Amino acid sequence: MTLRFIAKDPNTNGENCPTVWIDEEKQEFVIQGWNPDEDTRTECLTTGPIPDTEGVVRLPVRMAGVLREACDVAEGTNLR
Repeated sequence: MTLRFIAKDPNTNGENCPTVWIDEEKQEFVIQGWNPDEDTRTECLTTGPIPDTEGVVRLPVRMAGVLREACDVAEGTNLR
């Protein structure tokens, strides 16, 4: 597996921060973020269960541009 690094949270020191990659082989976004607090997790569960094979992460809104860039990269490499 080769992950294509997109960016880290631009407002951090570069360590232990939210990060976005694209797995071009599996055609997936890979996102590192903060674990949700219990209130967030509970609210997410109101729309349905979260399987053991999935998780919820939080990213700061300031990373919207990073997510757009990841989408642009994915679309440009025909990941669909």
